Amino acid sequence: MDDVPKTGLRERKKAKTRSMIQAHAVRLFIEQGYDATSIDQIAEAAEVSPSTVFRYFPTKPDLVLYDDLDARMFAGFRSQPPELSAVQALRATFGAFFPAEGAELAVQQDREQLVRAVPELRATVLDTFTHTLDDLAHLIAERAGRPADDDEVLALTGSVIGIAIAAWLSADAGDWISNFLRRLDAGLALLETGFHL
Repeated sequence: MDDVPKTGLRERKKAKTRSMIQAHAVRLFIEQGYDATSIDQIAEAAEVSPSTVFRYFPTKPDLVLYDDLDARMFAGFRSQPPELSAVQALRATFGAFFPAEGAELAVQQDREQLVRAVPELRATVLDTFTHTLDDLAHLIAERAGRPADDDEVLALTGSVIGIAIAAWLSADAGDWISNFLRRLDAGLALLETGFHL
């Protein structure tokens, strides 16, 4: 029984350290430029060792791109009522896992600004979408009671990822999160009801 609070505290401390390192990294990247900022400078600003930075963020792009949104969204998707279709469950899930205001929103906006400005980060984000495809296929298959390599599961998963990429690429950087979510939801709604082109 005593182990539960200790584990919780340890995880909270890790999350706080990770968040603090990332906040300093994003600030320095914006102030000095991504390529001009070293891991040593980030470690100094965050008052940790370079090895601590690498423990939390194995690569430099991870300092910008890391978040726990996928894990939170997958858990949210699994918690949706079983009577919802996969698309309905996705629509119900997506909007709840992005910050609407406050410091977390500001960090998300700064991260997005960097991703759009740095080709290496932009390419990494697009590559991340392909890695998400496999996880999403398993989630959709689980809800549908089908294998992950089922043709319909793969077609739906590919469609959802395509909609997400299109929403991300076309979202206005000024109010990125709300524009992204609006386009994502509109695309999923069309996927659910059908296209008339």
